[in-house]
Amino acid sequence: MSHNIFIIDDDEKLNRLLHDYLSKYGYTVKPFSHPKEGLKQIKKEPPDLIILDIMLPDMDGFEVCRTIRKESSTPIIMLTARGEVTDRIVGLELGADDYLPKPFEPRELVARIQSILRRSSGDQKSQIKRCGELTVDFNKHKALIANRDLGLTGAEFEILKLFLRRPGIVLSRNQILDHLWEIEWDVYNRSVDVLVSRLRQKLGEDPRNPKYIKTVWGAGYMFIGEE
Repeated sequence: MSHNIFIIDDDEKLNRLLHDYLSKYGYTVKPFSHPKEGLKQIKKEPPDLIILDIMLPDMDGFEVCRTIRKESSTPIIMLTARGEVTDRIVGLELGADDYLPKPFEPRELVARIQSILRRSSGDQKSQIKRCGELTVDFNKHKALIANRDLGLTGAEFEILKLFLRRPGIVLSRNQILDHLWEIEWDVYNRSVDVLVSRLRQKLGEDPRNPKYIKTVWGAGYMFIGEE
C-alpha cells in the first residue's frame, strides 16, 4: 500500500529532491513551501506522515507541529539546519516522533520513515492489554484511560507498548532509544525523559506516586502497572 507523505519546507530545491527520491520507494509525496498551505491540505487530506522543517516563513516548525498536534497524531519527522539539542527537545515536547538534522543522507530519512510507518501500521499478533483503567489496543494503535482516548503520538505509544511487553523490568534510556528508532542514533538521552514525561502526563501520572511508570534513579524506567 502506498503511503502519503507531506513535506513542509521552504527549500524548494530540497523538496524536489526528496519528492523524486521518496517516490522511488513507492511513496506518494506532496511538498509545500509555505506552512499555511501544508496545514490547509492536512485538514483536507490527512497524510500518513509529515516531514516538517523548523525554519519556515511566517510561522516556525514548532508552531506548525503544535497546530497539527491539536487535531492529529499523524507521525512527524522534524528537520532543521541547526543541530542544537534544545531544538530536538522542544520538537519532542511538542509531539514530534523523530528528529533529523540537516544535512542528512536521504537513505537515513527513508529508514526512519519506514520504521515509523511500520510501527503505526500495528502488529496483528498483538492483543489488547488492560492495567486498571488503562486499556491498550496494539492493533488499533490506541490507548485509553476509562474509555477516554489518550491521543498518543507514535513515539509515545511505542514506549508504552515496550513497557507493557516488559513489565517489572528496568529499561535504560539506550534500550528505549534502540526500540524507538531501530537504527543507530547518537541522541541526547534527555529525549527519552521528555517522551516519558509526556506519556506520564497523558496517563495522569504523579511521578512521586506512580501507578504505571516508575523512575529507577541512575538506571532508567520500569512499568509497574498490574494486568
